[in-house]
Amino acid sequence: MSMYLDGSAAPPAVDGPVDILALLGDRSTLARRPSFHIEQACDDTELASYRRLRKETFVHEQGLFTGDDLDDRDADVRTVVLIARTPEGTVIGGVRLGPVDDGPDLGWWQGGRLVVAPQARGPQGIGSALVRAACARAEAEGALRFDATVQARNEVLFRRLGWQSVRATEVAGTPHVLMRWPIGRIAAQTAATKSALGPLLATLPAPPGFVGDDGAPVPGTDVIAACDAIVPSMVERDPEWAGWCAVLVNVNDLAAMGASPVGLLDAVGARDATHAALVLTGLTRAARAYGVPVLGGHTQLGVPAALSVTALGRTDRSVPGGGGRPGHAVRLTADLGGGWRAGYRGRQWDSTTRRRTDELRTMTRAVAAARPAAAKDVSMAGIPGTLGMLAEASGCGAVLDVAAVPRPAGASMGDWLTCFPGFAMLTADEPHAPPLPAGPATGSVCGELTAGQGVGLRWPDGEITEAVASTVTGMGTA
Repeated sequence: MSMYLDGSAAPPAVDGPVDILALLGDRSTLARRPSFHIEQACDDTELASYRRLRKETFVHEQGLFTGDDLDDRDADVRTVVLIARTPEGTVIGGVRLGPVDDGPDLGWWQGGRLVVAPQARGPQGIGSALVRAACARAEAEGALRFDATVQARNEVLFRRLGWQSVRATEVAGTPHVLMRWPIGRIAAQTAATKSALGPLLATLPAPPGFVGDDGAPVPGTDVIAACDAIVPSMVERDPEWAGWCAVLVNVNDLAAMGASPVGLLDAVGARDATHAALVLTGLTRAARAYGVPVLGGHTQLGVPAALSVTALGRTDRSVPGGGGRPGHAVRLTADLGGGWRAGYRGRQWDSTTRRRTDELRTMTRAVAAARPAAAKDVSMAGIPGTLGMLAEASGCGAVLDVAAVPRPAGASMGDWLTCFPGFAMLTADEPHAPPLPAGPATGSVCGELTAGQGVGLRWPDGEITEAVASTVTGMGTA
């Protein structure tokens, strides 16, 4: 006789798949098992069950539609349908979500057609669970704006779930409320990477005029110095890529200042010679690709992984990060070639390892050639966060036109705006100023500097949502 873990008799074995909890005999957990679970509808039968529930509710029960409630969103292959099912497989609820229109997915998604079968409504919380699942899925798909038009009687429920009311509206002659799920991806990233800088660096004796810049003019010379360290965990797990990036980020810092690189100094820490050699292999490859000599440095073995590089460049006229003014046009110039770095999908875009030296040089000389009023290379703060730093140093705010942002076809808007993009420069200048002559990189005016603080995202419907509430670093104007 089979026995449960607690020693009691188990029922006879049956053919077919068996719940693992039943096999383990964990009766107390089985008793607490939820009465439904949520998953994506993946075949025509499940979609038909969901649409049947919609018709019964929105056509027959509520009379919102005549005949059926199907529309263009149902025909869009990008539309995702999440369904709630009983353990026996019966569909008892669902919700759909996806991009708002037929154009490119800009990261503006909309949820709708939330339905729960009459017999499943009540304290089980199926509707709330579907809403929470839809929010999580929208964010996972890279959405930065997620809206829903909710029947007015359900506004309280959505507010309890954390949604914000935008304005009253009407659908099919019935009062509705446009509501928005607050997606804090950009704000969280900028806070995590940059918000501590102001208090930490406030007492340093830095010269005025270039506070918060990517590089620092050496007083009394035409030399620009820049220094960046690579996150130790990245040096540990991906040493060659860390070595490449240490050159990349420093050359970009000089490029944002309009400086030509003269040479590099490296400081490497590694557990042994083998690991140090991998770091230096990546660094050497990048230095040769960019045509920049390594002047010297320091290497230490038997220590935790560490890597920092100092870059020296020259210019007779630095381009500041804080030279922008309200009314200046914001331009993003980015290399859209390449793809996600293996192991860093959604976080690091790699175009530079595939470029020839002449292409890299053309891109890194573009700011020096165009001499915009202000420039910053896009850092780990992402595009809105970096724009926020440029605006903060300039004593103003900014608006970014989402639809005008140059973006690779293989990246969602949420990932692209928050990743490290390889080569990407944000510049601010008079609206009639010429574009950066950046060779293979793509440039476009995609916003403007404004009075005030922070960064807003402007969408095709004219709505502006908050990306960065106020200043990014707290370091103030340059």
